[in-house]
Amino acid sequence: MIRVVVADDQRAVREGLALLVGATDGIEVVGEAGNGVEAVQLARELRPDVVLMDLRMPELDGAAATRELRESGSQTRVLVLTTYADDASLFPALQAGASGYLTKDASAEEIERAIRAVAAGETHLDPAVQGRLVAAALDAAKRPVSLPDDLTAREVDVLKLIAAGRSNGEIAAELVVSAATVKTHVNHIFQKTGARDRAQAVRYAYEHGLA
Repeated sequence: MIRVVVADDQRAVREGLALLVGATDGIEVVGEAGNGVEAVQLARELRPDVVLMDLRMPELDGAAATRELRESGSQTRVLVLTTYADDASLFPALQAGASGYLTKDASAEEIERAIRAVAAGETHLDPAVQGRLVAAALDAAKRPVSLPDDLTAREVDVLKLIAAGRSNGEIAAELVVSAATVKTHVNHIFQKTGARDRAQAVRYAYEHGLA
């Protein structure tokens, strides 16, 4: 059973999401938060698998709440569900450690897929968000950068595509290499950067100007 906390400052939206998500097989809503402070507190107390996090909330916004959870060592993963998909909302949330990003026009099926993916340790991004990240990654690729932590040029290529939300299979197709080769590169990236998962690798990429 995947345990979820829903965090949104609008009560009607929060309760609607709780009903929607809670009606899904294998997913249980264990708490609701009206702001970022409550979201962090509930995540610490209840230890859910996923927090469904709005961004613009009082007291502590969603990105700051996400960062606080990551820095505290919490194993709870954050799936952003927000009205906004602009750069000023998207990039801080991913840099803070969010594992997924959806807009509120996402279907119930898309929300379910995202929750399951994030709970499984994967990254799940709205297609429009993924397109924005790919464009940002391509722009970054045009700029000369130093390679931190002894990363090779190919590992940087793979890391940029991870930051753009691509799966190992998509990266293999993009770089015209085998899936096994991509997996090896990903393992090397994790070892060199200290990332424990893809979400931390994305954060590393943004912090080092690679995305």
